[in-house]
Amino acid sequence: MPTQDIEQTLIPYRYRLESFLDQVLPSSSTKPETLHQALRYSTLNAGKRLRAVLVYLVGEMYNARLEELDVPAAAVELVHAYSLVHDDLPCMDDDDLRRGKPSCHKAYDEATAMLAGDALQSLAFELLGSLENGKSTVLTRTLARASGSLGMAGGQALDLQAAGNVTDLESLQQIHSMKTGALIEAAVLMGAYTAGISDNGQIKLLSEYARALGLGFQIHDDILDVVSDTATLGKKTGADEINGKATYPGLIGLDAAKQAAHDAYQQADGALMQLPKNTQKLQMLADYAINRIY
Repeated sequence: MPTQDIEQTLIPYRYRLESFLDQVLPSSSTKPETLHQALRYSTLNAGKRLRAVLVYLVGEMYNARLEELDVPAAAVELVHAYSLVHDDLPCMDDDDLRRGKPSCHKAYDEATAMLAGDALQSLAFELLGSLENGKSTVLTRTLARASGSLGMAGGQALDLQAAGNVTDLESLQQIHSMKTGALIEAAVLMGAYTAGISDNGQIKLLSEYARALGLGFQIHDDILDVVSDTATLGKKTGADEINGKATYPGLIGLDAAKQAAHDAYQQADGALMQLPKNTQKLQMLADYAINRIY
């Protein structure tokens, strides 16, 4: 399916998420005003919403109501937003541009950006804690593990330590799987858990799909950093090479990186084919992950 058609399919989920986030984020006029403005600036009206859309698509596939999926989808998106705010800080990746506009620490200041990231993460878990459907614990545990030292935060630590030092694909895959893949896997599983799915076989296949999707998504990100431009991506291109970051194109070349992304897509598709459900939208999203232009 052409990327433009996929984007059209995703629009209703993105609009739904945007509306829900607008409701749960504190008003920009609520004290402390600057902090709340920074939260809204960093979260609303931007981004692919891939992780949140995964929550909706998986949950919907298993007949969960969209109303049940709003909180876990928003929680995943809030954690992702916090990670981007912190990643952009000078002490991390030092990026001045995010989603086509100045990064949070540039639009405000570093202290506000640090606090905004902290507050976004706190709000994510506050939302999950407010659930009264008996699923709060498993959803909270899934998201916490994915975003902590064994997941996203640990991946960022490895990424920072590895600058200029990674020379093998195994180490790079570990960084990608923790920094990017862990939260994508959490999104998929949170959609399933919200729908009441506990069958180990299906959970295993969903995890296989999510891990392959996360790897393909990040490999394609590496590729876009080489072949795209700042205006299209909404962030500075060529930064990986400048900062000495290990990437698939840097380690194995551009053509081999494209093949690796395609292989990851095939793995994701193979997992989906074994599920006893209509997985068309999840297949579509995997295709989007390795063919998107931003």
